[in-house]
Amino acid sequence: MINYPNINPVALDIGFVKIHWYGITYVVGILAAWFLLRYRGKQSYWNFNDEQVSDLIFYAMLGIIIGGRLGSVLFYNFSYYIQHPIEIFYIQQGGMSFHGGLLGVITAVWFFARKIDSPFYKVTDFIAPVVPIGLGSGRIGNFINGELWGGPSDLPWAMVFPDPAAGGIARHPSQLYEAFFEGLVLFLILWCYSKTPRPIKAVSGLFLLGYGVFRFMVEFVRVPDQHIGYLASDWFTKGQLLTIPMIIFGLFLMIRAYKKI
Repeated sequence: MINYPNINPVALDIGFVKIHWYGITYVVGILAAWFLLRYRGKQSYWNFNDEQVSDLIFYAMLGIIIGGRLGSVLFYNFSYYIQHPIEIFYIQQGGMSFHGGLLGVITAVWFFARKIDSPFYKVTDFIAPVVPIGLGSGRIGNFINGELWGGPSDLPWAMVFPDPAAGGIARHPSQLYEAFFEGLVLFLILWCYSKTPRPIKAVSGLFLLGYGVFRFMVEFVRVPDQHIGYLASDWFTKGQLLTIPMIIFGLFLMIRAYKKI
């Protein structure tokens, strides 16, 4: 067993303002994505200038924040937030849904593509390889917050999380599993795959497929939110339910891409 580092979620407290590590991880992910997209945009196949990349990042950032928070509210804890609406704005405490964030980014990209008169899937193919950076960074934020931990484990790297709901027993650090697979591994797969020009829709399809498979796998050891629990038996979660359409649509996009439909 490894001791949980028990990092203070507040990185900087200056009295009237508190800067949380969770928010910093989002900033790091966005800045890294902006830097890499500027590099990708200079390649002749993409031909996006720096101003367009900056606009795209701004649109995507709004989609992540608004969509991610609304997704968490609507998909995972609607009854609670109906009774405590002001807490919808407490994003520094965590509570961001990937699936809501994805829908938010898709909407933002659609507006951006219309603005620059570019095919929608060309823009999603362009941005898809850098999305895992933000996902991995966000999962590090979850780890620092001591939330979204996994089930009981006797593996050498299991940890005891400080949340009383964790029961004081060693558990899978499922946040780190997700940071590794949905962040680092998926980034390397997509970055290497997209270095060579691919049929339009293929990179977007691979992202949906890759994320869906990795998330579905990690959900087997991640404990669902207490107010939701398991949807079937003692293993099927809402996260897995929301991921299945991603896997199916990702496969669909890749088939269409290579059949040039």
